[in-house]
Amino acid sequence: MNFYTGSGAMTVQQYLTHRRQFEVGFWVLFFVGQWLVQFALAYFDHRRWGSIFQPWEFLVWEGTSILMIAILFPLILLLDHYFPLRKGRVRQNLAIHLFFTLPWSLIHVSGMVFMRTVIYHLNDGSYNFGNWPVEFFYEYLKDIQTYAALLSSVYLYRFLLVRLQGEARLLEEPDEGDAAEPVERPERLLVKKLGKEFLVNVQDIEWVEAAGNYVNLHLGDRIYPLRETMTKLLERLDPGSFARIHRSYIVRLDSIAEIEPLESGDARIHLVGGQLIPVSRRYRDQLRAQFTPV
Repeated sequence: MNFYTGSGAMTVQQYLTHRRQFEVGFWVLFFVGQWLVQFALAYFDHRRWGSIFQPWEFLVWEGTSILMIAILFPLILLLDHYFPLRKGRVRQNLAIHLFFTLPWSLIHVSGMVFMRTVIYHLNDGSYNFGNWPVEFFYEYLKDIQTYAALLSSVYLYRFLLVRLQGEARLLEEPDEGDAAEPVERPERLLVKKLGKEFLVNVQDIEWVEAAGNYVNLHLGDRIYPLRETMTKLLERLDPGSFARIHRSYIVRLDSIAEIEPLESGDARIHLVGGQLIPVSRRYRDQLRAQFTPV
């Protein structure tokens, strides 16, 4: 699967390599675009009714609101990390998200009113938010919609990304024939991608990275998300082949080219493929113990 860019096609793996930069860039453009659109709508709407306000005031009103939403957006992601809307807990965690919209909105409104007050003061003016209970209730109703739209967009993005790159599942038993007993350490992954299924050898995994509700399995230039925790996944991997080196990383021992000590007491792993992965002090000695000195 390719994404089209101005200079040609970009593969999913290339996108994933710079995923964070693309995501940050998208949300920056999104919020800036929202600011300009909301400014235009408010400005022309007031112009129809002969508004006495200056154009810069509309920019400030919409800009301070959008800026606070952008600042508070990571809080939505953080709450979703601890209370994801996953099967079996949707109703309970949805109620938690709904409850959280109240303090989220209160911070949003307080922040934008504070910024507007300061900006008006710097322009030798004064800003009046109006009747706080009435105005806050109005803003809160809008914030519930905004919160829901942002959270829904995040889940839609994750769904599309999983569909494009494929989602892995550890096989509990061989894919052919009847298993005499459950396989404790699966040797293969069943990867689903765009309606197709194929098998991947677990020993082809080079390293694993925690990613929210998933872990990302790195196999060369391929990345597959697996809905599993780092701890549970490590329990099912061969301890003679895989080691946890960080709160967020697991590595296959055969893929390690070099372990570089750092002055901080931590370390850094150079993989055969060229990637650099951090090793925390907590796991450094455990990692070294798995190798025989020569």
